[in-house]
Amino acid sequence: MVIAMLGREYDNQVCSIASALEVIGERWSLLIVRDVFLGLRRFEQIQGDLGIARNILQRRLSTLVEQGVLEKRLYLQSPPRHEYRLTEKGLDLWPAIVALMQWGDRHALGPAGPPVVLEHRGCGGAVDEHRTCAKCGARLSVREARALPGPGAPPDHPLLRRAGASSNSPATSSAPSRAMRERGTTRSKPAASAR
Repeated sequence: MVIAMLGREYDNQVCSIASALEVIGERWSLLIVRDVFLGLRRFEQIQGDLGIARNILQRRLSTLVEQGVLEKRLYLQSPPRHEYRLTEKGLDLWPAIVALMQWGDRHALGPAGPPVVLEHRGCGGAVDEHRTCAKCGARLSVREARALPGPGAPPDHPLLRRAGASSNSPATSSAPSRAMRERGTTRSKPAASAR
């Protein structure tokens, strides 16, 4: 049996969207980028969260590094272990990730609510569809916002796992965030099975 692989090039398209898809449009690529935005940086963390085959994950990570979306950094010398960090090019994907997340929240949301909410680091206001703080009106960059577990976050969501590992962080308080209170949601609602 021969399995044909879909190519990732759009040779007959002169289009910025097609060019972007050549870099990040392969299956799993955006979810890998999402995981790195959420703080998962090591191969095992990403693989554990996505459940992706190791060889596929390695290929996607290699492509994202080759394309300058991620950089590979040594965090342990013996044995050599690396983690993946977003480059400036990778950080520039934040508006697209936020737009896709918010589209999913509007059109494909489970009954428990959004698994992730974004809030302004400065004042705790919710981040709206224009990446503007709903509370203070500030236009936000990736470094001025933070992702928090939403009411629909399943128990094994990366943000909840990270919260359990660093309970001193303000983002991991057991009290609902200001953004969640403004929306009338709390983390105490039942978790949805979808991410």
